[in-house]
Amino acid sequence: MINIEDKYRELMAEVLDRGAAKEDRTGTGTRSVFGRTIKHDMSMGFPILTGKKISFNAARTELLWILNGRTDLKYLEDNGVKYWRPDYERSGRTDETLGPVYGKQWRNFQGVDQLKNLVHAIRTNPDSRRMMVSAWNPSDMPDMVLPPCHYAFQVYVNDGVIDLMWQQRSADVFLGLPYDIAMYGLLLEMLAKGSDLKPGQLIGQLGDCHLYNNHLDQAREYLNRPNRALPKLELERGLSDNLLGGLNIPEDFEIKLLIYNPYPAIKAPLSVGK
Repeated sequence: MINIEDKYRELMAEVLDRGAAKEDRTGTGTRSVFGRTIKHDMSMGFPILTGKKISFNAARTELLWILNGRTDLKYLEDNGVKYWRPDYERSGRTDETLGPVYGKQWRNFQGVDQLKNLVHAIRTNPDSRRMMVSAWNPSDMPDMVLPPCHYAFQVYVNDGVIDLMWQQRSADVFLGLPYDIAMYGLLLEMLAKGSDLKPGQLIGQLGDCHLYNNHLDQAREYLNRPNRALPKLELERGLSDNLLGGLNIPEDFEIKLLIYNPYPAIKAPLSVGK
C-alpha cells in the first residue's frame, strides 16, 4: 500500500539532491523538478504529514471556504488563516477579496456550479469520465490575486470506491504542498461519505515542484525525522446534493482528526511576490 509520507519524502529528497536552480517571482530562488506524481492509499490513514505539525484547521478552513464559493479574506482570517494577506496587499486590491479564485470557479464558472454537478454525477452516473472541476479560467485571471496553483481535480468511481486526482501547476514542497495534500484528502473523504462510497486513492499530479532556497535546511531537518503513524478522520456527514445549496461551515459539518501525533512545527519564511 502507498503511504503519502514516503512519497512526499521521496519528492523532497529529489528536489534537494537534483533540483535545477530556478529564479521565481518572489526573488528568493528555488530548486525545482518538473512533472511528478504522488499517491496515497486512504486505508493507510488520513494524509496529513507527521514529520512536522500541519495545521488541520488551516486545510479544513480553506477547503470549506472554497466549497462555499467564497473568495473573501474575512472568513479565512476569522478562522485563523492569515497567510493570504501578504499577497492580497501586494496585489493592490482594496475589496478584501482575492478576486474570482477557487470558490468562484468551483461554484460559479461562467454560471456553472461545477461542484454541484460533480456530486450529482457521482450518485447518478458514476461511470462518467467527465466528473471533474476546474479553477483555470483565463478570462478571470487578471482579477485574481494569484492564479490557481492547484487548478483541477477529477474523480473515478469503481466497485464502491472513489479515487481523486488533482492537478497542480506549482507546488511549494515545504510550505504549501502539505496543506494541498490534506485539503484534497479531506475533499475525497467528504465526497465518499456523501455518496456512501469508500475513499480509495488520492493522487496528485504536480508540475513545478520546488523548494525555496530559504527552506533547504528545514527540508533536511524534516527528512531526518522518521515517519509516525497517520491519524484517522471522523466525519459527521459528507457532501451530497441537498447540502450544496447552503454549506455554512464549520457549524454544519462535524470534522474531527483523531490521534494526530506529529513532530513539532518547523518554521520557514513565506515567500511573497514583488
